[in-house]
Amino acid sequence: MTRAFNFSAGPAAMPLEVLQQAAAEMTDWHGSGMGVMEMSHRGKEFMSIYAQAESDFRSLLQVPRHFKILFMQGGGIAENAIVPLNLSRGGVVDFVVSGSWSQKSLKEAARYCTPKVAASSQASGFKSLPAPSSWQLDDDAHYVHLCTNETIHGVECHSLPDLKALGSNAPLVIDFSSHVLSRPLDWSRVGLAFGGAQKNIGPAGVTLVVVREDLLGHALPVCPSAFDYRLVADNDSMYNTPPTYGIYMAGLTFQWIARQREGDLSGVAALEQRNIAKAQQLYHCIDHSQLYVNEVDVSCRSRMNVPFFLRGDDGQPLLDAAHPRNAAFLDGAKARGLLQLKGHKSVGGMRASLYNAIPLEGVQALVEYLRDFEKTQA
Repeated sequence: MTRAFNFSAGPAAMPLEVLQQAAAEMTDWHGSGMGVMEMSHRGKEFMSIYAQAESDFRSLLQVPRHFKILFMQGGGIAENAIVPLNLSRGGVVDFVVSGSWSQKSLKEAARYCTPKVAASSQASGFKSLPAPSSWQLDDDAHYVHLCTNETIHGVECHSLPDLKALGSNAPLVIDFSSHVLSRPLDWSRVGLAFGGAQKNIGPAGVTLVVVREDLLGHALPVCPSAFDYRLVADNDSMYNTPPTYGIYMAGLTFQWIARQREGDLSGVAALEQRNIAKAQQLYHCIDHSQLYVNEVDVSCRSRMNVPFFLRGDDGQPLLDAAHPRNAAFLDGAKARGLLQLKGHKSVGGMRASLYNAIPLEGVQALVEYLRDFEKTQA
């Protein structure tokens, strides 16, 4: 049986090798007589799984030793509260608003600090990114928040801004939920990075936080102890029971990433080249079509999440999900084993998420279907 290609934005497709290994080890991990879900999180078996996962993640993204890697719970939405609880000191925080997720971050942070909009692309309908040179940064800001890939609007910041060059001494906080491990990161420009696992790492339930050590120890008094980065770091993510099975699955994914090769490249660097090739193929098809349109500025199109619209007979994008042409497109895609292409309910249209686990063959199959469907609408 041929496996379908799952273009879900998250929870998302996982590498088949990882799923198969997890299935083989479900009831007995390495002869321990236990499945991972049954292990004590403080037992030697799980502690070995955790230590390997932490080490592999650090190696894959070349995380410097003065950063702590925390395995937490609550997803990116919880981090919208946990970050200001730990870093804001109740003061000013700058936000770059580039889409739906940074809007949510801004709103949540207002419960714990004084958020300020340093820049926004809302006027463009979140189809572009504000140039860093235009950011109005506050001298008193305790950090600058940037969502480096907006899954709903399909906007990605491909290179991190240098805040020092912009005259700011504040640390940069990035939400890398939807592009983590899809490309290398320049840690010299980052103070903290956070992201849910359910796109490029594993199943929903694990949240990765990578935080510079000097940013620990500043939590507000109201911060729950389980969310205090200092306590979590001091206890090696074992202050409370962590999402053990999710960490195990993440660890298997890290090992899968380390095995990837593209020419002379390996690991994350290999996946970056593969992801560039996948995105280029899909955007080329859309841009050379009369039926499909992607409205994001070419300079900041996401490699991970590609939103697009079908046009109506009048040439305008079809926003209504119930329109017969949209429905026919999704039905035809499902029949070909191309799943979960419906766009987010807040914007409509279609969306193909091209995370690490989506092979080039999946994108080629999607492109072939796009061209075949367009012929039926001529």
